[in-house]
Amino acid sequence: MRKGKETRDRILEVAEAAVLAKGFGATSIEELIVEIGITKSGFFYHFRDKNELAKALLNRYIDADERIFDDIFRRAGELMDDPLQSFLLGLKLLAELLSDLPNGHPGCLVATSCYYERLFDREIQDINRLAVLRWRTRFRGLIQEIIDVYPPRETVDVDRLADMVSTVLEGGIVMSKALKEPDTLASQLLVFRTFIKLLFQPSPQN
Repeated sequence: MRKGKETRDRILEVAEAAVLAKGFGATSIEELIVEIGITKSGFFYHFRDKNELAKALLNRYIDADERIFDDIFRRAGELMDDPLQSFLLGLKLLAELLSDLPNGHPGCLVATSCYYERLFDREIQDINRLAVLRWRTRFRGLIQEIIDVYPPRETVDVDRLADMVSTVLEGGIVMSKALKEPDTLASQLLVFRTFIKLLFQPSPQN
């Protein structure tokens, strides 16, 4: 039983690296079988088809992201009672985590699934959409706590501002790969952090 789980995890690990490197369409079951060293029947024992593999990959990736966000922003909340300072610390901790990746962030499976949406069924598209909405809800809650204490200097749509966390992360990954500069993602996140600070910190006369 344990060996079966190890094989399944290994398939997902190798498949994720391949998909992030070249996309779902260019990743074949045959190449995964060769790299892992299993038979075709061994692969199909764990995944009925490529679509089921994609579903497992996406759920695994989303769960990992959720654990990271939970840990970082929980730690920030424990260290800072003030909601603005807590959020700013959380963003800094996240940037530090991302900057520690030696070759930059490998990419995002949620974004990759959007790029190649036509390759997948409605279920995977719905998983993707719900993941993005879940992140919106998470960051909207944190931002609303800030707004309750610090009215923003400019009128903002809380949902759109919450979405900026995801767009900065995804855009930072793209820019990092395009420029071949691994630190771009963390740098962009810190620029967003500065924007949040400027948006919510009281003006000097207050």
